[in-house]
Amino acid sequence: MTLPELLETVRRVEVRTNRLVNDMMVGAYLSHFKGRGMDFEELREYTPGDDVRDIDWNVTNRMGRPFVKRFREERELAMVLAIDISASSAFGSARRSKREFATEVAATLAISAARSSDKVALLLFSSEVELYLPPRKGRRHILRLIREMLTREPKHRGTNIPAAMTFLNHVVHRRAIVFLLTDFLHSTTKPAPALSSLSPSDGERAGVRGRDVIQEIGLTNARHDLVCVHLHDARESELPPAGLLTIEDAETGELLELDSARAGVRENFARTNSERLAELDRALRQSGVDTLRLNTAEPFAQTLQSFFELRRSRRRG
Repeated sequence: MTLPELLETVRRVEVRTNRLVNDMMVGAYLSHFKGRGMDFEELREYTPGDDVRDIDWNVTNRMGRPFVKRFREERELAMVLAIDISASSAFGSARRSKREFATEVAATLAISAARSSDKVALLLFSSEVELYLPPRKGRRHILRLIREMLTREPKHRGTNIPAAMTFLNHVVHRRAIVFLLTDFLHSTTKPAPALSSLSPSDGERAGVRGRDVIQEIGLTNARHDLVCVHLHDARESELPPAGLLTIEDAETGELLELDSARAGVRENFARTNSERLAELDRALRQSGVDTLRLNTAEPFAQTLQSFFELRRSRRRG
């Protein structure tokens, strides 16, 4: 891509995401991530109306009556966009790849944060951290983030979510909003086969394998406000009746032959991947992390808006 083409692409993404922010008012909902600052201010006795989550149980047990910790509200918050750019992100059965789709979603979130005067950071990762840009403000910074999302060539093909979360927890010291955008096609020990290039039997290997991924996500959520954005392509759950196929796995380079003309193969593939998604949902739900699944072939703004509205109503309750 030439420099003029790149600039035009970045500009097009900016215009489109700006329009989404204006039309769907996504930025207004980001304010609902705020409200519980991390700077300790005082300890005082509990009074009716205080949030029970602020009770200091150690002091309460010693004193025999409830005490609460009070925190100074932070005036600004940082957003971290952690984006999986491993080889499987290049797949797309619709008009755009998962990485292009992730860029639009992330750019919408970044512009929303900028409208709220919050800083935005970017973490691009594969099986290693590929790029980290610390939190900053300003349109020039947002445009650089979009450019990096679109053009950064990963040096590695696999995926390592725990390593990315561990890195983030070391470099981001203050509480932040973290959006993890990934297709969750990974393994704890080696790159998992991407479902876009798997037989039904191989599909079992691409679930949430091992507890370290979920544990690291849970640790990150304890330190920050983590939202997992699952980028899902429909072709990863259903095969078309296209006959005999030879497919290369995006992350391992393995070649695979399967006969998609056979109804049994397609049904087994769909069932296996339905079970995989159910297991992923169960593991993330148990970790207490908010999760949002976006289909790469469908508009995402309304789904994103509904998600923020749900968070707002839940926190009010």
